[in-house]
Amino acid sequence: MVSNPDNDNNLEGPMIFIIIGKAYEVKGGDGIDLHIMLRAPDDDSAVREALNALSEEGFLEAELDQIGVLQEEPVEEPHASAYQGALEGEVAIIRFDQ
Repeated sequence: MVSNPDNDNNLEGPMIFIIIGKAYEVKGGDGIDLHIMLRAPDDDSAVREALNALSEEGFLEAELDQIGVLQEEPVEEPHASAYQGALEGEVAIIRFDQ
């Protein structure tokens, strides 16, 4: 009898990724710290979609440092709203401007 293994790939809901990094609007300029939240089937797709969204927002370059799957819904803003957007299929970009 084969059973499904109990691991992180068997989440009950959709996989909502958070990607932490820095992006640049001007070549040689200061980077902007970012958190990107989106729904994707795997981490490769999440990175690809995040980079496309950053490009559409006018960013020239990006350094993506960490990626993970959220295990529970955030309760504090701005992440709570970004999570809801990600559930609806949006790519939410949270900027931490200096």
